[in-house]
Amino acid sequence: MKRKFLFAAVVLVAGFIGVSAQENPNVELQRNEIKKVESLVGQWKGSGWIQQGAKRETFTGTENVQRKIDGLALLVEGKFTNPDGKVIHETLAVLSFNAKDSKYSFRTYLASGMSGEHELKLIPDAFEWGFQTPAGTIRYTIKTANDVWFEIGEFSKDGKSWMKFFEMKLEKVK
Repeated sequence: MKRKFLFAAVVLVAGFIGVSAQENPNVELQRNEIKKVESLVGQWKGSGWIQQGAKRETFTGTENVQRKIDGLALLVEGKFTNPDGKVIHETLAVLSFNAKDSKYSFRTYLASGMSGEHELKLIPDAFEWGFQTPAGTIRYTIKTANDVWFEIGEFSKDGKSWMKFFEMKLEKVK
């Protein structure tokens, strides 16, 4: 028993030493960059639609965005239901800034089991993120102003012409 405890203690201490020996990240830079996306922080409620194939489905729901780890990351939780109350989209995401690469990282997790790490970009008056699929590119654009979160999702086969498949408008409630 003592031997297992000693081994566990050595592993724990080695882990702390390994973490502290890593390159010291620029914490203030990370915190300042996260401040640029803090317009997302709050509790949001609203509605929208999503079209997958020929079927367009409406939904209502919430996004809850919180500052975490002393302002170094944002935790984003979304849950949306159709008019019958069936959950059609539930997500968890972590938004952070990688000082080494000078990029925002948007790590997403869906109730479907899918997940991914995406780059979030600051564009004039909005945030944009997306990913590649075998069929083409998906991108989302989020605008926040006057306590309104407006987001669209678009798909492109060629990266030039875009088709909207998602739209959402939320109002800040807290």
